[in-house]
Amino acid sequence: MSWYRNTVWFLKGLREYTRSGYDSASKKFVPADLEVNVTGRSFMITGANSGIGKATAMEIAKRGGTLHLVCRNTVRAEEAKREIITETGNQNIFLHILDMSNPKGIWEFAEKFKTEHKLNVLINNAGCMVNKRELTEDGLEKNFATNTLGAYILTTALLPLLEKEDDPRVIIVSSGGMLVQKLDVSDLQSENVTFDGTMVYAQNKTGNLFLLTCSWPEHILHQRRKRS
Repeated sequence: MSWYRNTVWFLKGLREYTRSGYDSASKKFVPADLEVNVTGRSFMITGANSGIGKATAMEIAKRGGTLHLVCRNTVRAEEAKREIITETGNQNIFLHILDMSNPKGIWEFAEKFKTEHKLNVLINNAGCMVNKRELTEDGLEKNFATNTLGAYILTTALLPLLEKEDDPRVIIVSSGGMLVQKLDVSDLQSENVTFDGTMVYAQNKTGNLFLLTCSWPEHILHQRRKRS
């Protein structure tokens, strides 16, 4: 990590990622902006059984949206689905078990999904931070396979379905951590560096911005930065 990037991260963190930063941003928040009705619109959220994904799913369900929860862990996914239905009363909640580090599995899932459902909004939220270098069955570094490649394949495969609908959206949940890493296109799978899960995660998030924004139609691409 360079001195420059360290400094940017530190200054940005002081300004935005502290209690004072939250208080400052909250003054511009208008609660009424969230009072929308999305009945009839279909949403897919990856990594939807916990954290940001689950919170997003809960709020969409409260507003009448149809939800497709894409999760890796069956037990946690079913628990999240039950909780969302119980709290919101929305029965239009569908569960899909998928490992986002498996390129072939993602493509097959998307191809089947396109024959059975409509989709207005795809929210790429799933991610991992594996601190020891691990390879998937396909020989891919697990963080890269999940955080960057998986999101790319899923979105690319679902674009034809999204573009059939009015006002389609793709949302990418990124991270402020991307500021500490510059994208090394010659070593996307972190083979030639001392492996550090946190830095690999940060590079994956930087990769999302470069790979995804350069590959898909701008009118459907929305980026959201996670404060982590």
